[in-house]
Amino acid sequence: MEVKKLGGAVLFGLATILGIAIVFSAIFATILRFTNLQESSISLFITIVSFIALFSGGFITGGKAKEKGWLFGTLTGGLFSLLVLSFRYLGYDQLFTLQEVVYHICYIVTAMMGGILGVNVSGGRSSA
Repeated sequence: MEVKKLGGAVLFGLATILGIAIVFSAIFATILRFTNLQESSISLFITIVSFIALFSGGFITGGKAKEKGWLFGTLTGGLFSLLVLSFRYLGYDQLFTLQEVVYHICYIVTAMMGGILGVNVSGGRSSA
């Protein structure tokens, strides 16, 4: 398979993750602004949405790549974690804490599982 097409699949999956993150960030920010809820009271929902976003991005990547879902899902999750680390390091001059490292490892595994499922649902490689 062409590198261009596979790179596009990974970038499309990453765009899916970022799109979901932006939409739900706006929703949660609006909820926090106009209600008496605190961020600590919705942190579980934020974590759940994060895992759903990474799974969806991996799923999209695997579906578009049609092969090696474990690899392309891992690349998608890894690029997401690298992007977050870049923002965190360049913007706040901080690295990940141990808890955040565990979260991002789980994010990568979740995207990998989404990639595997995406390949299997899309039918994998075509014989034509």
